[in-house]
Amino acid sequence: MKFTAEQIAGILEGEVVGNPMAEVFRLSKIEEGVEGSLTFLSNPKYLNYIYTTKATVTIVNDTFVPESQITTTLIKVQDAYASFSKLLEYYNQVKLNKTGIEQPSFLSQSVRYGDNLYLGSFSYVGQNVVLGENVKIYPNCFLGDNVVVGDNVILFAGAKIYSETVIGKNCTIHSGAIIGADGFGFAPNLDGTYTKIPQIGNVIIEDNVDIGSCTTVDRATMGSTIIRKGVKLDNQIQIAHNVEIGENTVIAAQTGIAGSTKIGKNCMIGGQVGISGHLTIGNNVRIQAQSGVGRNIKDDEVLQGSPAFGYNDFSKSYVHFRNLPKIVAEIEELKKQILNQKNGKNG
Repeated sequence: MKFTAEQIAGILEGEVVGNPMAEVFRLSKIEEGVEGSLTFLSNPKYLNYIYTTKATVTIVNDTFVPESQITTTLIKVQDAYASFSKLLEYYNQVKLNKTGIEQPSFLSQSVRYGDNLYLGSFSYVGQNVVLGENVKIYPNCFLGDNVVVGDNVILFAGAKIYSETVIGKNCTIHSGAIIGADGFGFAPNLDGTYTKIPQIGNVIIEDNVDIGSCTTVDRATMGSTIIRKGVKLDNQIQIAHNVEIGENTVIAAQTGIAGSTKIGKNCMIGGQVGISGHLTIGNNVRIQAQSGVGRNIKDDEVLQGSPAFGYNDFSKSYVHFRNLPKIVAEIEELKKQILNQKNGKNG
């Protein structure tokens, strides 16, 4: 897609300085700008690049006044960084605004769907599925029976949504994510084997949730696994059966949460965190990367370590841990001195 400087200025409510018909069709960093690219300048550290960039169009703050000759066409706006972000969002919407049902694909006759549906090739949509307005389902997706998907949801290529799952509005689920697979439920037998416990619950994902690539959210044994509104899940996260994650909580990659744990609102959980099952994590909790949590956590706690404990205590303890060989050597030296003193008195 090509855009002129004049068109971009119209979107951003900016002023063109230079050639209003200059065309761009790609984005670039200012230091890597090439002909036909659009870039921006907001950080003073990159000011010198404005005079050497080969980018065709550059978005700048309206206070910018060049000190020497430039070749790039300028679009002056109140806030270059915010305007560039706005433009990225606009570009993304245009790029993702696909409609129509591609073939081959399978759409059950009992499916109900709203306007502007996009269903990519080799996708499968099962019986009694309900799809809202502006739903985008990219190729190779699977939606099982009785799934409900709200308005403006995007399912990227290869996402798998098992039966009975409910997805709210304005959600994005990335490639390889699996929503609603069986929870890890097996009962031990006397002979050492295991019998599978049927997982008859579902997954409920509320509005404005993002789920990263290859993240899995297991269905409940009974009832629902619930991801509350505004939650953001990174790639490669495991959410076990009957877990509940509170509103606007964010979780980084490779974290695993065991079954039936309840996590509060506005929590921030770092990468590679492990959380045991049947716990209650309060609101506004911060858990540092690679921590292991095996106890209930109160509101507003900040944790680190494995097993995790108070962040301030961990930081103080870690200083001593790093100095442990030196501390041990000093203790051994003190023991020798005491022993020598005792031997001297006894002598």
